[in-house]
Amino acid sequence: MASLKEVKGRINSINGTLKITSAMKMVSSSKLHKAQEAIENMLPYERRLHRMLTNFLSAGVTVESPFTVKRDVKKIAVVVFASNSSLCGGFNMNVIRHLNEMVEEYGNRIGCENILVYPIGRKIADAVKKIKGVVPMGDYQHLCGKPNYQEAADLAVDLINRFLDGEIQQVELLYNHFKSTSTQVLTRETYLPIDLSSKEDDEHSESSNKEADYIIEPSAERVMQELLPKVLRMKVYTALLDSNASEHAARMMAMQVATDNANDLIQELTLLYNKSRQQAITNELLDIVGGTMA
Repeated sequence: MASLKEVKGRINSINGTLKITSAMKMVSSSKLHKAQEAIENMLPYERRLHRMLTNFLSAGVTVESPFTVKRDVKKIAVVVFASNSSLCGGFNMNVIRHLNEMVEEYGNRIGCENILVYPIGRKIADAVKKIKGVVPMGDYQHLCGKPNYQEAADLAVDLINRFLDGEIQQVELLYNHFKSTSTQVLTRETYLPIDLSSKEDDEHSESSNKEADYIIEPSAERVMQELLPKVLRMKVYTALLDSNASEHAARMMAMQVATDNANDLIQELTLLYNKSRQQAITNELLDIVGGTMA
């Protein structure tokens, strides 16, 4: 059995950890509130834009666009969203593991040297450096801490230009979707070529059918020409906000679990300390009684 001094030391050490995890939980909760508000305001807007485009097609409008052209994939770009720091449960590891699976999947078909990875977040940037043959594209760590529409739009424009020039034939996004505070869903989406097939969630399908009748001015081609780049720019920013909210939610939950575990350990060690102290006092009393009787 550990000595009283050792048990007391462990209690003090865990108390120190408890204060840290509690503080980190409060900070993450505050950041989550702002991030959740941002994504909940942005997501309906981005989905509405995409629904407008798909409704054009469902209304019988046929429009050709270079953004929708599917080509033989010889080079692919993957935009991966993670975080700059750890202590957020499996948030980063899930993204890294799935990225490795994607690299293996495409590497067997086109070669790892033809996979361009845009790492958004220090953790994923460090992981990409360890993947043999993959080409990392730039440093976007700052976007994780402070999501910025203009910088996200600049990244989208770079991807769009590379796609239109034929340098890459496909772009995919890999990020955590914020579903709720306790649930973040790892999401993989094809960013380019854009899919304008009319497939909406069940909760939106009925309203989409009712809203399919549009009067388009000046022309469907002009509207699509203006909306498609806007949708693509908004998508990168939305994924960035989504990942940011998921990160803070994951960290808050991880710190909550760590705090609960610390409280449980303190209770167990306090009980052990009290039992050990009681045993020590009992032994001393027995020594005293034994000495007097002798």
